[in-house]
Amino acid sequence: MSSLLPYMQGFGTGAGLIIAIGAQNAFVLTQSIRKNHHMTVCLVCAICDTLLITLGILGTGELIASNPMLLKPAAWGGAAFLAWYGFGSFRSAIKGGQLETGEVAKTGLKSIILLTLSITLLNPHVYLDTVVMLGSISGQYDGLDRYMFGFGAMTASFVWFYTLGFGGRALAPLFKKPVTWRVLDSAVCLTMWFIAWNLAEKAMSV
Repeated sequence: MSSLLPYMQGFGTGAGLIIAIGAQNAFVLTQSIRKNHHMTVCLVCAICDTLLITLGILGTGELIASNPMLLKPAAWGGAAFLAWYGFGSFRSAIKGGQLETGEVAKTGLKSIILLTLSITLLNPHVYLDTVVMLGSISGQYDGLDRYMFGFGAMTASFVWFYTLGFGGRALAPLFKKPVTWRVLDSAVCLTMWFIAWNLAEKAMSV
């Protein structure tokens, strides 16, 4: 019973960080609406979060937070990647699209896994949220409580990504309309570019 409170605090903290609108969430929702291996995408994202949270719980977060030499190149790399991905969404918004109920061209399983890993692991926000933030916060707990805090955050990750997965699929009928698809691609583009700009600013200030 004594470990229940740290677990709930970990769940709440993890959910608060993960639910914030970001590149990874936009990507998961998009793949869910496309029904493009979306359950696999959710699983890959949740597993990555689990591994990164584990690194934070084990103390890696404090090391990264205290070493700007590691943060700056990660921020620039993430900004470049998100800018490129946003440009792809921009082109899709101009071209337009429609979600068909029949056969839909999908990205291969291997390609979607690699793209999911890129969206996740090349985004410094993921490391800041999981390794640095959650890792640092977990330092206030001792023994088993510290691991229960991390387990709570991991649970929040699985719950959130699969909520996006099932929720996006429920929205699929709406995205049979080309105008709705353009709105989604435009929103994803702006989200990617906004985050990329923020990362570039942070990189210049480090």
